[in-house]
Formats: sequence, structure tokens, C-alpha cells
Amino acid sequence: MQDNEPLMRALSKLVTMNNPDLVLFVGEALVGNEAVDQLVKFNQSLIDHSVTAAAGTKSVIDGILLTKFDCIDDKVGAAISMTYITGQPIVFVGTGQQYPDLKALNVKSVVSALLR
Repeated sequence: MQDNEPLMRALSKLVTMNNPDLVLFVGEALVGNEAVDQLVKFNQSLIDHSVTAAAGTKSVIDGILLTKFDCIDDKVGAAISMTYITGQPIVFVGTGQQYPDLKALNVKSVVSALLR
């Protein structure tokens, strides 16, 4: 994914204007470390361009949602990097095309994939 600075600014403005309870980064698990780069840039854009009105503090992501998580193999390490870099949890993983396919992260399966 190319860097899209105007889009990131617009998303940051939406966060500022709407003051959501939760800001999730949604990324594809299949792209590996590129997802880590996207996450870092998006989080930095939030820091640079958004300020919550009530508290006057900068917004950051509150969690991560990874799609196509059922298809990853050795790229699972990027998911761990994402949580390490941001300090935020992977809230959901997508394993299909329907809403019921959004699931909580199974940490045991991630550790198993890393040790293979």
C-alpha cells in the first residue's frame, strides 16, 4: 500500500471530530512487515493530526484488527511486532467473509505457528 498522506489526515480529522470510544487499525495479516509499516504511519498520523477536544490529548490507536488471519503462516511474526511497537492488543482477527468470522485472537495458535 502506498503512503496516502491526505487520506491519513482525513482519517485523523474524523477521529478528532467524532471522538470515538475505540480506534482500531485494520490491516491484512498476509502482507507481513508491510502491515507493521502501515500501522506505524497511521498511528503517527493520528498523533500528528488529531487532538481530542475534551482532554486536549493526542489520539492513538486502541487496538488492531487483522484480516485474512486464517491464511498466514510465517508472517504471523508481524502480528507480534504490531503489538510490541504500539503496546496495543490485537482485538479481532478475520478468518472469513462474514461478521461471525471476526474472532478473538487465539494466542496458542500464534505461538504454535511461530514454533513450526
